Amino acid sequence: MTHELVEAMVGMKEKDAERIARGMLDAGVDPQEVLRLSQEAMQIVGDRYEEGSFFLPELMMSGEMLKKIAALVKPRLLSQATVRERLGTVVLGTVRGDIHDIGKDIVGFVLDVNGFEVVDLGINVPEERFVEAVATHRPQVLALSGFLSLAFDSMKSTIAAVEEAGLRDGIGIIIGGGQIDDSVRTFTGADSFGDDAMDAVAFARRMVEVG
Repeated sequence: MTHELVEAMVGMKEKDAERIARGMLDAGVDPQEVLRLSQEAMQIVGDRYEEGSFFLPELMMSGEMLKKIAALVKPRLLSQATVRERLGTVVLGTVRGDIHDIGKDIVGFVLDVNGFEVVDLGINVPEERFVEAVATHRPQVLALSGFLSLAFDSMKSTIAAVEEAGLRDGIGIIIGGGQIDDSVRTFTGADSFGDDAMDAVAFARRMVEVG
């Protein structure tokens, strides 16, 4: 059964979605769960956009809803955060050809409150910019974001560029976005893929060998 928050977001009921999310948080629901459900809704919206039943206005509206829900969630996550020392570094960005930043921003925020230094390169990031950042910051993790399937080729070429620059060894690469599964991970050459922000945290913690 689909959760009412997911139904409200997919149904483009902005006020209902915000009300439901606020009510969940006020009732003590884990903010991570509210984020997970919001991202589940975004995946459905992305699927429908790819199929042609949703269009750019729905995509933009769903992004605005997610942004508002994230604004409700962030203070709760900050109040939970206990990590003070930095565990490692993550270079993060939305790949070339994709301008979606909501999911990326949530992943970056959750990584930050869980103890990671996050170097956020932004959206529509070309391959060479990722290579430069990896060479400069020497992160333990490279996280590539892309909401639509058009990003898959850019993810693959970005990972190839990192390899060609001799920077692939010793770095874990995770990809994430609405349409991504293990077959996409295989296609791109990434080490892992994430369905939500906590998957990125778990992967980053494994890469720095923390719990």
